[in-house]
Amino acid sequence: MSQETLFPLGEFGFLINPIDRAAHLRDDAEKLFALESKANSRAYVIHRDSLLLKQDGDDVRAALTMKEALGFGANPGTIFIGMRDGAPYFGMGIAQQVAEKLAGRNDVIVEPLRSLASQGTVPPSELAAVAVAKSLVHFHQRHGFCSNCGARSQMAHGGWKRECPNCKTEHFPRTDPVVIMLVTDGDRCLLGRQKQFLKGMWSCLAGFVEPAETIEDAVCREIREESGVECTDVTYYKAQPWPYPYSLMIGCTARAVTTELKVDHAELEDARWFTRDEVLAMFKDTHPEGYRSPNGIAIAHHLLGHWAFGS
Repeated sequence: MSQETLFPLGEFGFLINPIDRAAHLRDDAEKLFALESKANSRAYVIHRDSLLLKQDGDDVRAALTMKEALGFGANPGTIFIGMRDGAPYFGMGIAQQVAEKLAGRNDVIVEPLRSLASQGTVPPSELAAVAVAKSLVHFHQRHGFCSNCGARSQMAHGGWKRECPNCKTEHFPRTDPVVIMLVTDGDRCLLGRQKQFLKGMWSCLAGFVEPAETIEDAVCREIREESGVECTDVTYYKAQPWPYPYSLMIGCTARAVTTELKVDHAELEDARWFTRDEVLAMFKDTHPEGYRSPNGIAIAHHLLGHWAFGS
């Protein structure tokens, strides 16, 4: 299935969420246990940046029954994601040594979520729920001890917080705001490359919002720091949940007021200006130097397309 079919312009990954989070159920442990025991309950099993899928021949399924999840060795502690069409959904983790033992079996797949999503193996309608599971599983794996007193903390509130039994401090899942922006100069736009990018891929510049900083200031600061370009007229486009591990990508556009590049090579492999025709060629895979846009799952692809196609 093509990227245009999976992710039409403006409809990037992790955006569609048909799950009712049903937050009123999170403190009802008895009710959650009953929901977990229901025959129609489903679980997404997470291993680092990968997702575990059940395979029956050509049929591949991300939402597992509780019996399947536990049978594959998922940790018994569940995170309540919410309800969908009357069925309760949960997130579960799985230990590395257990996941490694699943390799080579013909009834299970453990693959990186990003590739599964980009290929359409996990449909766009499920990605947001999987993102919730992935972010919360990572939160619990990385925050097992109280940052206030150092005691081991405990999962609570259906998996949506941790509580310290010693000092009573509550710890909540974090969301890291990240600005990602397309800076333009008339009929040109500024793109950058990082060393870990796929060959030929150029993308929008991005960076974390710092404490006590507005979105607009973060956009201008990151562009200045990474490329030396000063910009203005910051405009919000759209936002994208990005579960690597728990970011919110805040898509913006901005107008350049200077154009000389002074690339920070500690942050970027390179940066350069691209004409609109070049970007259109990147989308069509006809760029003479083999350059291409980011995958359709990412908001950067849609920021570029929104500008290039004038949509």
